[in-house]
Amino acid sequence: MSSVKSERRQKIKWRIRKRVNGTAERPRLTVFRSNTGIYAQLIDDVAGKTLAAASSRELGLKSLNVENSKQVGAAVAKKAQEAGINSIVFDRNGYLYHGNVKALADGAREAGLNF
Repeated sequence: MSSVKSERRQKIKWRIRKRVNGTAERPRLTVFRSNTGIYAQLIDDVAGKTLAAASSRELGLKSLNVENSKQVGAAVAKKAQEAGINSIVFDRNGYLYHGNVKALADGAREAGLNF
């Protein structure tokens, strides 16, 4: 069952990545959600480098919930602004734009990122 789920998510991920590319001026904010945490990275696809990252583990948050996801979004937005980045493209990485993924995006928007 899990292989069917992961294959489906991989196909969705490829479909998204055909359209969404990050540059140095407008990097890609990608999300990874596990059962225990949520992770976010700002990636410059042209150079192949991670510009900023934040995670629930890094912030010491024990559980995965909407409030913690919002904090991770705000943390990655703060790091992005310190690096001089204000505008991004959002990559939901094959996950539904709902719940924790949406909360992370909302947290990043409230902290000042434009997308």
